Amino acid sequence: MYDFPVYNRPFDYTPPKSPLSLIAETEDYLLVDKPAGLLSVPGKSEPDCLEARVQSYCSDALTIHRLDMATSGLMIFAKTKHAQRHLGLQFEKRQTVKSYLAEIAGKPCAESGRINLPIWTDWPHRPRQKIDYEKGRAAVTDWTVLETKAATTRVSLHPKTGRSHQLRLHMLCLGHPILGDRLYAPEDIFTQSKRLHLHAHSLKFREPTGGAWVEYISPSPF
Repeated sequence: MYDFPVYNRPFDYTPPKSPLSLIAETEDYLLVDKPAGLLSVPGKSEPDCLEARVQSYCSDALTIHRLDMATSGLMIFAKTKHAQRHLGLQFEKRQTVKSYLAEIAGKPCAESGRINLPIWTDWPHRPRQKIDYEKGRAAVTDWTVLETKAATTRVSLHPKTGRSHQLRLHMLCLGHPILGDRLYAPEDIFTQSKRLHLHAHSLKFREPTGGAWVEYISPSPF
């Protein structure tokens, strides 16, 4: 049903050299703005990543979650084992509230909607993912139109699950790939931007100490 072309586009890992962008810091955690093009954690032969850069600032920093290399935006790192357990459970139990901003090709036929399509790794074409009704893990994304332009639309995306490439693949299935998507977008949409137009815009969670709800926002870079 969802059989999309596979694009064999060349890639060279050249992460941005911009300084660490710290959004907030408490006794329990660090909120950092990850730039597009930087790995969240080390690759097989690529040590430069956000985790390493954060640990050069705070040696005790502990990784809790990840963003795709091509995606920019908010990531949280724990500063204590207690905070890592507390925040990690919130992500695991889907108690955090996350929203992303994306610019997609074309104009959806509705102002909002929900995509519920199971995702599985496309093993012959890793790191690509695919829709697989037999093996796929449940994946749900809510989306809302924010602004319509001549040929593109800005949308707010609210993932209810956290599958790899979920937002990129779900927008593709909606018929509106994300601009600059090297893995999934047709050539004319891929070449509209030098980066993927997907940004982790806001993150809401409970404080590891005290339990109060807090929310942080990172402005969109596109």
